[in-house]
Amino acid sequence: MMDLGRWIAGCVMTATLLLSGASVAQELRGTGDLAVVVERAAGTIQIVDTSAKAAVARVEGLGDLSHASVVFSRDARFAFVFGRDGGLTKVDLLTAAIAKRIVQAGNSIGGAISQDGRLVAVSNYDPGGVKVFDSETLELVADIPALSNAFNGPSKVVGLADAPGQRFVFSLYDAGEIWIADLSDPARPAITRFEDVGSQPYDALITDDGRHYIAGLFGEDGLALVDLWRPEAGARRILDGYGKGEEQLPVYKMPHLEGWARAGDLIFLPAVGRHEVLVLEAATWREVGRVKTHGQPVFAVARPDGRQVWVNFAHPKNDVVQVIDVESLEVIHELKPGKAVLHLEFSPRGEQLWLSVRDEDRIEAYDTRTFERLVQLPADKPSGIFMTARAHRIGL
Repeated sequence: MMDLGRWIAGCVMTATLLLSGASVAQELRGTGDLAVVVERAAGTIQIVDTSAKAAVARVEGLGDLSHASVVFSRDARFAFVFGRDGGLTKVDLLTAAIAKRIVQAGNSIGGAISQDGRLVAVSNYDPGGVKVFDSETLELVADIPALSNAFNGPSKVVGLADAPGQRFVFSLYDAGEIWIADLSDPARPAITRFEDVGSQPYDALITDDGRHYIAGLFGEDGLALVDLWRPEAGARRILDGYGKGEEQLPVYKMPHLEGWARAGDLIFLPAVGRHEVLVLEAATWREVGRVKTHGQPVFAVARPDGRQVWVNFAHPKNDVVQVIDVESLEVIHELKPGKAVLHLEFSPRGEQLWLSVRDEDRIEAYDTRTFERLVQLPADKPSGIFMTARAHRIGL
């Protein structure tokens, strides 16, 4: 017969475990509705619950976030934050803590995560080139110097994007080149180079199907396109001279091509130094229209259903957001959230649009059907807003 004391102790232990399990069950949650908000001046990020429309936590100690970007692990638990100071920080969104942080360069400009989620790549200004790390440990697995015959010394690297086939694609700003790096074997990256693509590629995008990589050219009107299904065809120019014969305005802020918009058969791109959004036919990459806008567009972002494109603008007209109707190619609504609207991000199914208002220290969410403001949350000089749904999309 069991000793009475042992029986009582066993009952107490079982009850404790059951209570502990209930507590853990209450604390368990997914990450699919979370967003990361960069607080650029403080070197911190906020984690926001977009379902509850509330801030969850703040993570400190991420370095210089004056030009920061974020990608997510395949399971959407970890955020990889790329800082301007060369910092690469892995943040656990569930514990709101830094899992690992390294400083891998002197000046970096963004990064990407591989198709299988095992590699994180960073593009660098100083010393140039691309470094690739193991996403679990942040150990260096590949170092790709951006050395070209077209430039004396390492080139700044911009427009880094992930592509199918365990590849990364990026542009060499100083050399005027586009490179594809196949990391199927990280110990021996296979590099495909496209030379003389145009003057000063400053940013780039990859289409949501992973087929086309497009680099914007700061030194001339036009863009460079590479078909990743047929790289042997080389890079070709599209929209060549789209501003020819017009007086170009001063460029107050470079548009971000990563904020391009694809809506059905149309592609919307912000024009450099112009008060307009360019409209392209996706099948041919030919211009089929332009939409006059309030100012120089920075981001042009499509609602997930493709019906609307939301646009923000460069200084000094950066207190306005305009909504373009894709069917009519007309501006149908205008918002004035406040000074310095820096970034726009849709919820995964498009019912909400979140934006940052840097100079008024807040972020806001809007109903995309009624344009009603849903919430305002305080944030310290916010810039980029990145939702975990990006974990499952090519090029984000």
